[in-house]
Amino acid sequence: MKTTILLIMSVIALQINAQTITNYTTADGLLSDFVECIEADVNDNIWFGTSVGVQKFDGANWTTYTTADGLVNDNVKVITSASNGDVWFGTDFGASNFDGTNWLTYDNTNGLNSSQVKSIDEDANGGIWVGTNQGVSHFDGATWSSYSSPNLHWSGVNATAFDSNGDKWFGSPLGGISHFDGTTFTPYDTANGLLSQYVTDILIDNQDNKWVGTSSGMSVLDASNTTFTHHTQMYLLPPPDTLNPVVDIAMDGWGRIWTSIYVGYLAEGGVAYWNGTVWEDFDISDGLAGPNVKGLTIDSQHTVWVATSTGVSKIVPVPSAVLTPEISVLNLFPNPSNDKVYLNKDSQDIQQVKMYNNLGALVYSNENKQQQYNIDVSSFSQGLYYVNIQCSDVIIRRKIVVN
Repeated sequence: MKTTILLIMSVIALQINAQTITNYTTADGLLSDFVECIEADVNDNIWFGTSVGVQKFDGANWTTYTTADGLVNDNVKVITSASNGDVWFGTDFGASNFDGTNWLTYDNTNGLNSSQVKSIDEDANGGIWVGTNQGVSHFDGATWSSYSSPNLHWSGVNATAFDSNGDKWFGSPLGGISHFDGTTFTPYDTANGLLSQYVTDILIDNQDNKWVGTSSGMSVLDASNTTFTHHTQMYLLPPPDTLNPVVDIAMDGWGRIWTSIYVGYLAEGGVAYWNGTVWEDFDISDGLAGPNVKGLTIDSQHTVWVATSTGVSKIVPVPSAVLTPEISVLNLFPNPSNDKVYLNKDSQDIQQVKMYNNLGALVYSNENKQQQYNIDVSSFSQGLYYVNIQCSDVIIRRKIVVN
């Protein structure tokens, strides 16, 4: 089947594949290369959660905090920065709040419905919602209250998000999502159109669309809460492996949705963002620190920080692909292919085409300026290939799979 890729580009966005990725490991000062979670605070300090404590990076200095400083447990699974400057840390033994000077700990003895923390999120009023394996606990700054089964799924809460009405949306590890309008809990699962019961994260965008990360990809519930659309291949994998389990979701300053993907049984993963038309992705072939992506965060300068099990990557700002748009159509089909790949552009010549295998070796090159190309891939080994298409002064990078 012919596949048409609609590209919405601007002069600035033409540099999308020329971004700079900087990696940090223990050699640079990182506490541990295996980073479980990551968060940018209100002052653009970056916090890293590891199994041996947490660390703050201000761009020059590294500061480490452990149980010796007041952290409830050194194995930190969740970090959330609150609007008042406090930073919250979630562990299997409770949650810690740090205001820059003082530490407070909360567990099942003083507010939480369980000490096993799965998520921490802040609502528009500054309330803190701590998801646990037994439900969710809300802290209004003075007192705690909790919700659990049967209002919420028995598997607990590992994500909370808030829409423009102030309604709460909860994601559970095994039971889909639940909508709470302050009075009624309404569940949404595969019977309603959700991709999978196994929800990993929820983000609500500026139009009140609910982006729901699952073990099978991304489901998007519209503002009216009636229709789901799905994204299952944000990060392209060789067939038959097309599954895109979502690890984390974030939104940048341009309103674009970013997600991290990791396929455990393949040890494959990366990050991708939705520019409104197509997904653009980054992985180790682009310079990412590693494939086992654990999470991501975006600071106020639009810099994307990615936590992996082999270090941290910083992706410098990628300009929005919706500024001063110039629409053109690029056809690259069929994908996947086992014979020929056809490439053409509707209104502009292509200067050159280069194709690389998954090891980075050049397997095809054509520097003849033309509008259409027929590329014979019948002799290529099965796998994932990268196609660099130079149009005017921009190189557009696409992935294609050879069966």
